[in-house]
Amino acid sequence: MRDVEPVLQRYFPWLLIIGIALNVPGLWLEIIEPDGALYATIAKHIVQHRDWVNLWGDGHDWLDKPHFPFWMAAISYKVFGITSFAYKLPAFLFWLLGLYYTFLTARDLFNVTVARISVLISAVALHSTLANFDVRAEPYLTTCIIAAVWHMLGVYQKKGGIHIVAAALFAACAIMTKGIFVLLTIGGGWVLFWIFTAQWQQFINYRWWAMLILCFLFITPELYSLYAQFDLHPEKIVFGKTGVSGLKFFFWDSQFGRFFNTGPIKGSGNPTFFMHTTLWAFLPWSIGLVSGIVYLIRFDTNRMPVRWIIYGSTLLTFILFSLSRFQLPHYIVILFPYFSIITGYFLYQKSAHVKLYILARVQQVLVFVAAIAVIVLLYFTGLKNEWLATGLTCLIVAIVNIIRFQNPLQRILYHGYAMAAIIYLFLFLFFYPFLLQYQSGRSAAKMIWANDPKPPVAAYKSFSYSLEFYAPGDVKIMHDGRELDAFMTQAPCYIYTSPELADSLLKAGVKADLLAAPEYFRITKLKSKFLNKDTRRTVVERRSLLYVR
Repeated sequence: MRDVEPVLQRYFPWLLIIGIALNVPGLWLEIIEPDGALYATIAKHIVQHRDWVNLWGDGHDWLDKPHFPFWMAAISYKVFGITSFAYKLPAFLFWLLGLYYTFLTARDLFNVTVARISVLISAVALHSTLANFDVRAEPYLTTCIIAAVWHMLGVYQKKGGIHIVAAALFAACAIMTKGIFVLLTIGGGWVLFWIFTAQWQQFINYRWWAMLILCFLFITPELYSLYAQFDLHPEKIVFGKTGVSGLKFFFWDSQFGRFFNTGPIKGSGNPTFFMHTTLWAFLPWSIGLVSGIVYLIRFDTNRMPVRWIIYGSTLLTFILFSLSRFQLPHYIVILFPYFSIITGYFLYQKSAHVKLYILARVQQVLVFVAAIAVIVLLYFTGLKNEWLATGLTCLIVAIVNIIRFQNPLQRILYHGYAMAAIIYLFLFLFFYPFLLQYQSGRSAAKMIWANDPKPPVAAYKSFSYSLEFYAPGDVKIMHDGRELDAFMTQAPCYIYTSPELADSLLKAGVKADLLAAPEYFRITKLKSKFLNKDTRRTVVERRSLLYVR
């Protein structure tokens, strides 16, 4: 194992720079609908209305996610302006901080070599990189969780009171990002560790109780905001009814209500959902992760009990997600630092083992599979600059296959990064720019800015989150003709609607010009007919932007 350390030390900073660089292009791409654009619009409303307490989305008081990610985006807007880049930047910075805390956690639980491998794995894990482009809550939540865990390790080792405060603060930020369930992901492993090692005194240790009290003290801004927006106003209609408590939703309905499917937001879960989701979401390291889990269960002889702070939290959170009735693929991202450490430890332990060559060959095959898939998709979809994309893909494959590797660990990491480069360059430079042109709301907003940004804007029976975000000011959402008539009295104004409704308004004598008829397709639910360049026109719709004089 020691012979891999000097080699890893030499190429670690270069691979890490490449990994970070592969995440950067997504910062400059437009925000994708629906969730990302909705969240960006909520933060926009905070800044434009100078209201940091009340969250407003979908044209009404919004009760779903807590405030922390919106506050971070709003602060960024105040500094850089209301742009796509400003929305994504704080999440990206949190992600970078998460890499640092992943390193610290792996270093202190294992060693520096495992820490380096873990960071390299985490930097290019597929769904983590996608979360930096399609920003929701995950970059914030993931970092706050792993940071809290590392500072709790400092609390356990009695390194100073600053760790108590920092652990409480990061745990509080995690709670203000997703809710109280994150305490399971942060502290579940600790509880198992204490039980397995019979450290019953830890349950009454004043340090943990001080941290817990500080944590709940730090979430008071969230509790006050929910109380002020909803509990003080029972007359507000939320989820189709009045008398909705924001505090009850925060502590119960948004957490246990989703788990038991008894809350206002329901889903239909499958116990195997996150098993197969992890296999693609953690690419290009999925096989290494599975191998690492098998290794830990069957062959690991260095079973330091304290490592259960990550093993236990991973197990408990994965079981919770699998049993929940409300499941989405991006939920699994918060476990990626744990997954990365488990995989990194396995690769380190087996770095001198002949069987690791098998995994290295599998990684090499995956590079070819990714390259072939990208090239096929390029020509199937008819993307622009397909020759450039093909050339880049072939160049990456050629380079990684002519390098002389000094050990199988190096081969695995290099081929993993080659696969990541093929996928992310394709996505961020070619595929996503192609998809984003079908966000009709963004196209309409561009026309509004080019024509005259001063008149009010409304959406009538055709709604777009990207229009809400990119349009100047607020976008009024209208559902019936009475609202439409009242809005048109403010002429000049803009109306975003369907072609059929636009045509009916023009035939009814409304004095308006058709400024744009952008193409629309819900790009987060791709279909083969849309991807196929020969059948795309049969599934693409249009929207209309009217300028009422």
